[in-house]
Amino acid sequence: MEPSQSLSRTRLTRRELIATALLATAPGSVVLAGSASAATAGRIGAVQEVIGDAFARGDAAERRLAAAADLYLQDMVWTGTEARLAMKLGLATTVRLGARSRLVIDRFIADMGGVLDLADGAVLFDRPETAPKVDVKMRSAYGVIAVRGTRFFAGPSRGAFGVFVERGAVTVAAAGVTRMLAAGEGTDIPAPGRPPSPVARWGAPRIAEAMASVL
Repeated sequence: MEPSQSLSRTRLTRRELIATALLATAPGSVVLAGSASAATAGRIGAVQEVIGDAFARGDAAERRLAAAADLYLQDMVWTGTEARLAMKLGLATTVRLGARSRLVIDRFIADMGGVLDLADGAVLFDRPETAPKVDVKMRSAYGVIAVRGTRFFAGPSRGAFGVFVERGAVTVAAAGVTRMLAAGEGTDIPAPGRPPSPVARWGAPRIAEAMASVL
């Protein structure tokens, strides 16, 4: 089974996805400031829970994911219609994908950080406040989200690419505009290369909608 199509009905290979994400650092793209760590190859996590269909493809053949399945560096992971996927990376980082979502585990070192590439759909990143701080970048066509121990949502939300911080903080910068998001705050990016909207507190209904798309 091939990865599900994106909201724009485009399909990307893992190599094309990484190249697209790298374009996010070009002038006019969205950049959320931060740094990433180099990583070594090998197993970097495991599946915690799967609802519906979820798959992964690395250098070997495509494989269907189930609870406790291993995850590896450079895996492209994707979900089917109405599916949900929860993954544990390293010792304390949880990443959840909503339906029709695709993510590449580009680089990752447990308790140090890494780079995740979001191609489609919605994601919830969660690292407990009690865990050691790490540098993680989550890249997409809209930009790069940098985190150091936080819980945030990123993905489609009311007609835009929304970023909402439930706990911790995120910095969003694009087109010469920088936004600092604290807990309870969010911003909207209407299209790649456009600046993020002014910081605003998200109301309970919108937060519930976002979380329902990944939980």
